[in-house]
Amino acid sequence: MALNTNFFSELDMMFPGILKHMTYTIYPALAREIFDGLIKNVITERNGKPSNRNDFIDLILALKEKGEIEASKINTDDKIKPLELTESVMAAQAFIFFLGGYETSSTTMTYMMYQLALNPDIQNKMIEEIDEVLERCNGDVTYETLNELTYMEKVFDETLRMYPIVDPLQRNAKNDYKVPGTDVVIKKGQTVLVSPRSLHYDEQYYPEPHKFDPERFSPEAVGERHSCAYIPFGVGPRNCIGMRFAKVQSRVCLLKFFSKFRVEATKQTPKVIEYDPRRTTVSPVGGIPLNIIRRK
Repeated sequence: MALNTNFFSELDMMFPGILKHMTYTIYPALAREIFDGLIKNVITERNGKPSNRNDFIDLILALKEKGEIEASKINTDDKIKPLELTESVMAAQAFIFFLGGYETSSTTMTYMMYQLALNPDIQNKMIEEIDEVLERCNGDVTYETLNELTYMEKVFDETLRMYPIVDPLQRNAKNDYKVPGTDVVIKKGQTVLVSPRSLHYDEQYYPEPHKFDPERFSPEAVGERHSCAYIPFGVGPRNCIGMRFAKVQSRVCLLKFFSKFRVEATKQTPKVIEYDPRRTTVSPVGGIPLNIIRRK
């Protein structure tokens, strides 16, 4: 499901809450209809009570049974308000979970396959690791199996260095803060925009930043860098809540795919990727054409 945006998202960023007063949303009506209907059907099937599935909807239904819950504060000075878990609120949470957990992962894997097609030596090395790990684990794909794919993890991290999916990141200042070496003061409550891409392409941390090099994420190289020089998922207590989920599901998909296939560039594969400014995530215009080749 492609999620497009426009200048209204920028307006909402500058004036939080203004779209609500305008009864406008940056998300397509079809997406809202799908998730509203989905949540309503699931709740009806479960009679409005948590089942024994222990899934995302069960967690929300369990919260609803507790009665009144507190809404998150946008700013530290905001008063805590009670939040009613209506079907619309539940559908909104499911939609954000889908967007954060699937749209971003699929786009990341697209970029990763693109770079592997352009760098067959790196692809061969990753495939060799996959074959070796699967043989040693008798083909069983477990969490422990995924943790043994250390080179794939480097390739994955290097992909997100070159192609951070969410840019910029937004944070609200909790206190006044003077930027060291400048006269700039960030006031308490102000929204701060941080660009992961600007950090990830800083030659101070990543020499030849346009080169795809998974060895940037060897334990030695990571240990020598500032911990905030790599922030595709944000950093600190407000980092991406779906980071571990995204990494696990992506590695499972990549493991299954490259155990049987490999990718190659075509005549239509772009040398330079053009990004779609209308998308809510940093996505390529028109996708990336690649050949999928069955391994012998």
